[in-house]
Amino acid sequence: MRNKPFLLRPSGKDYIWGGRRLNDDFAKNIDMNPLAETWECSTHPDGPSYAASGEYSGESLTHILHKHPEYLGSHPRTQGELPILIKFIDAKQNLSVQVHPDDEYARQHEGGQLGKTEMWYVLDAKPDTQLVYGLNHTMTADSLRRSIEQGTLERHLQRVPIQPDDVFYIEAGTIHAIGAGALVAEIQENSNLTYRLYDYNRVDKTGKQRPLHIDKALAVANLNSAEQPRQPIRSLRYRQGCATELLCRCKYFEVNRMLINTERVKQLVEYRADENSFRVLLCTNGCGTIFMDDGEYIKFFRGDCIFFPADSQTVYLHGKAQFLDVRG
Repeated sequence: MRNKPFLLRPSGKDYIWGGRRLNDDFAKNIDMNPLAETWECSTHPDGPSYAASGEYSGESLTHILHKHPEYLGSHPRTQGELPILIKFIDAKQNLSVQVHPDDEYARQHEGGQLGKTEMWYVLDAKPDTQLVYGLNHTMTADSLRRSIEQGTLERHLQRVPIQPDDVFYIEAGTIHAIGAGALVAEIQENSNLTYRLYDYNRVDKTGKQRPLHIDKALAVANLNSAEQPRQPIRSLRYRQGCATELLCRCKYFEVNRMLINTERVKQLVEYRADENSFRVLLCTNGCGTIFMDDGEYIKFFRGDCIFFPADSQTVYLHGKAQFLDVRG
């Protein structure tokens, strides 16, 4: 019998820049204030997610995949460990200006960990919200270090206005920051390596400034002038009750936006993960039901995350909803 999908329950993060929207808008019901991030699909030890339906309900996704490595699929990049991490991010304040290492640097200097390339999908943004994407002119490591010491780093950053439905691919080494007022879904490598360059001189709940990692950041950062990021060309593909479009494909993950609306059609939307890789549906809007052949079903709502093991059974989606459809 083929594998069944199951809901996931996230871990939360109370970083100082977060807000309340993940509890208020997505009903996460996590006792944190602020609630800055929810790690929706994660086996990372800093924030694992847990099955919230099915026979493994209550068990960590890490434990489930250790028992069933076949759930990851046969693709080389899925062998052994879950290669991705999926988050919701509520930026009430600006995130720190930061950079992530690539895989090679992380393996050599961070005990064999993965680097961190990521993709952002903007769910909501205030009219004046911006993000930082690279530098607005080429700098040297020495000149960037001096600007940090002198408190002038911000004048060298490229700022980009954002709006809902924007997509940004953040390659490892890119200096970046999510701006205040953004609500974002993030798909990334399974890593929690972040090197802060600048944190607005903020203090945490203990009254201390959060540490910076300037030497490591300068070792991995791309200091060339960054091109203005452009939105990818997107083309919706339609079938009855469903439309999909590719948002991002890289060597680490593939992300499609999928819209379903079966309220006015009799045919349900078929969906499954093949033998090559698991799939994850992150519901960013709407609600509905996932029906299985044996009569079981999963109700889903905005903010829910559903894990489909590789070689999953075919299920039938019903409702009116938007998803990010993620493949490892």
